[in-house]
Amino acid sequence: MLLNLTLADFVLVERLGLDFHPGFSVLTGETGAGKSILLDALALVLGERADAAVVRAGAPRAEISAEFDLTDVPGLAAWLEEQDLAGDDNFLLLRRVVEAGGRSRAFINGRPATAQQLKAAGEFLVDIYGQHAHYSLLKAAEQRRLLDAYAGAMELAGRVAEAWRLWREARERRLSAEARGGELAAVREQLVQTVEELTALGFTPEGWQALQEDQRRLAHATELVQGAQFAADALEGDEAGLLTQLRGVRARLAALAEIDPALTAFLDTLEGASETLQDTARELRRYAERVELDPEALMLAEARLGAIQAAARKHHIRPDAIPEKLADAQSRLAELGDAADLEALARAEAVRETDYRHLAGQLGARRAQASQRLAQAVTEAMQQLAMKGGRFHVDLPACEPGGHGLEEVVFQVSPHAGQGLQALAKTASGGELSRLGLALQTVLSGVTGAATLIFDEVDAGIGGGVAEIVGRLLAEQGKRRQVLCVTHLPQVAARAAWHYRVSKADDAQGVRTRVDLLDETARTEEVSRMLGGVQITEATRRHAAEMLGTTSPRATEKARRKG
Repeated sequence: MLLNLTLADFVLVERLGLDFHPGFSVLTGETGAGKSILLDALALVLGERADAAVVRAGAPRAEISAEFDLTDVPGLAAWLEEQDLAGDDNFLLLRRVVEAGGRSRAFINGRPATAQQLKAAGEFLVDIYGQHAHYSLLKAAEQRRLLDAYAGAMELAGRVAEAWRLWREARERRLSAEARGGELAAVREQLVQTVEELTALGFTPEGWQALQEDQRRLAHATELVQGAQFAADALEGDEAGLLTQLRGVRARLAALAEIDPALTAFLDTLEGASETLQDTARELRRYAERVELDPEALMLAEARLGAIQAAARKHHIRPDAIPEKLADAQSRLAELGDAADLEALARAEAVRETDYRHLAGQLGARRAQASQRLAQAVTEAMQQLAMKGGRFHVDLPACEPGGHGLEEVVFQVSPHAGQGLQALAKTASGGELSRLGLALQTVLSGVTGAATLIFDEVDAGIGGGVAEIVGRLLAEQGKRRQVLCVTHLPQVAARAAWHYRVSKADDAQGVRTRVDLLDETARTEEVSRMLGGVQITEATRRHAAEMLGTTSPRATEKARRKG
């Protein structure tokens, strides 16, 4: 719902801030007062193309901002999250700045945005019907959405779009495989060689570590034997060995310990060291005996080591990355095997096509049934809205398969008796389009539509009883959503819950447009003006008061409370 609209230096408006309310509101004023300025400003902040001409003469820039309550617009909240433009919970601020030089800037919740993003957000918020609108009702996508919503087929339409995407992807995979047949065969052959080569290595991280250790040991076997024997001899030699010298040291200390018993503890330490060295010398000799001098085993180890290193160099990886390389080649080979199997790809495509056509057929049947009901209901509503003898029709011409199904949705209208049916965009005038939009909203009430509806020139070419019907229908819409209407008809204005008067003020600084929310007294005067023109008599005032007293929602509520 639109909460407020703020304008600064826009056309004839210097500064203006308007708060709006739920329900049905009207904007009235004399011709040329500037009622369309407000709609132009709203259209601009909703993404319409900017023009430097909207900047008030002498001002550096024009600024327009609009704040909305998103309570009843859950889809927009999700869209804002996707675009990283979310603001405070349940509120949205749109802002547009147009420089005098023509440059335009857009903001959503204080963050820079594009005009296209403003327009995308606006499509969730407001539907505008009238001469100054960028008619969403004339767009094929909107007509299709309205019919699907009326048919209760929005979820099915989403499934059709998804089925179309899957069919298209399956077809592209098949066509790609056909076009790249020779190339895929060469790639497959190379992958097969890679898998066979790396599998033959039998490589494991544990085996690789053991192989390196074995190769080092075999390559240095002689050195290891000689070193172990040398160490054993150094420990246990005849006269120069450490054990012989250690025994001499112990014997000397033993003699001294008889003089001073304090040295006895050192004797125990030397005894333990002597036993440890004896065990060490014994183990070193056993190690030297176990070391193999096996040239053949060394040759085999070095050959395997070389094969692994050569494979790693060939594929530009480290040896320990061979298992990962093998798994990747096996995975790609499996995928390529599927991609190269044209028969399998063709079967998969056929399955996707069958799924799509089945769902699209269901959607088409739902649309065909709903189109007849919708056409009849809107045709009946048109008879009440100065379109006597007019007809509304929904055409469903077959089309090539696509994300929206197997048929187009085209709204056609014959505004009056004797006129043939034509596409909506080619037939309806501004006023007729507004009334047709009202008829559609009446029929679709509670099914679809934006939270805010704006009607401009809905009263063009009508009067009397038809005007009363238009006012009643707009008031009924106002019970379910926010409705704003620019009108010249007192019968329509009297039905509103809120009444804004647009007027011009001419002073030394130039012409300015102002907008006032009218109280009951001022509202009676404005409806009197709409009834009687320039000369307002007591009779017209009584007539205006009578109209407001019997049709105004506020007057009706006041009477109910008195009762």
